[in-house]
Amino acid sequence: MSEITGNIISEVKKVICGKDHVITQALTCILAGGHILMEDVPGVGKTTMALSFSRTMGLDYGRVQFTPDVLPSDITGFSVYNKSTGTMDYQPGAVFHNLFLADELNRASSRTQSALLEAMEEGHVTVDGNTYPLPDPFTVFATQNPAGASGTSLLPDSQIDRFMIKISMGYPSAKDEKSMLESRRNGIDPMSSINRICNRETLAKMQKEVNSVFTHEKILDYIINLIHKTRGNKSLERGASPRATLALTAMSKAHAYLSGRNYVTPADVQNVFVPVIAHRLILTPDAELAGIRTSDVAKEILKSTSEPRV
Repeated sequence: MSEITGNIISEVKKVICGKDHVITQALTCILAGGHILMEDVPGVGKTTMALSFSRTMGLDYGRVQFTPDVLPSDITGFSVYNKSTGTMDYQPGAVFHNLFLADELNRASSRTQSALLEAMEEGHVTVDGNTYPLPDPFTVFATQNPAGASGTSLLPDSQIDRFMIKISMGYPSAKDEKSMLESRRNGIDPMSSINRICNRETLAKMQKEVNSVFTHEKILDYIINLIHKTRGNKSLERGASPRATLALTAMSKAHAYLSGRNYVTPADVQNVFVPVIAHRLILTPDAELAGIRTSDVAKEILKSTSEPRV
């Protein structure tokens, strides 16, 4: 499968210039079966990246542009009375896709944001007492504007914790921005040049292979040690949850898989630790006043923890 994953990255790079590391992180999360949260300023390519992945991986794609008037039923679906049968017929919501783009999620009301919780954690939605399974595989690719931007509200901690990773695109360099312009000369849309590399069945198979990647007991102890250090850190009011332990293990396996190995090394854990953990941490008021970032704390924990010899 290494040829397939390499080709997927190459296809996405046709439209996303100079962000190879971010592309790899996103693909790692998809292979791990997780959900992605991207926080950045508007216009840097967050939505384009999600669409690129859906096209090159042959995934059924759905998108909702979140605003304050989007209702929970728009996401999960609703029941409608059928006169001819005398029954209530279920109309699926926008979330019923392999890759669901929740664009500008933090502009929606808290009630609408919460509509995604069950879908992200359980892989199904419940409407009027009936449970409906979501397509398999299923990934939420959510974008949000920076906290405090006009018209935004903070995502609840319970929802943030359900995103396996949080990543940021950032502004491109002058060289990459020029490449972006050159790829669009004469009205050419780079998105139209993206080739389909695989389909959802192949992705499901790769996710199964990722799950079977071997993780030595010493690696597991290393992961647990890192997680527990977040819970006793003086700069943190709240550390990482047990869900973070599962996410870090899954991402480490996926990173090993992308590296062409069927076993996890300490380097795999180190490479995914910050994007998996940083957004789950809550700073103390004193740490916030001192200008400390959760990513700084995560990096310090990583640096101060000795890695195992396997």
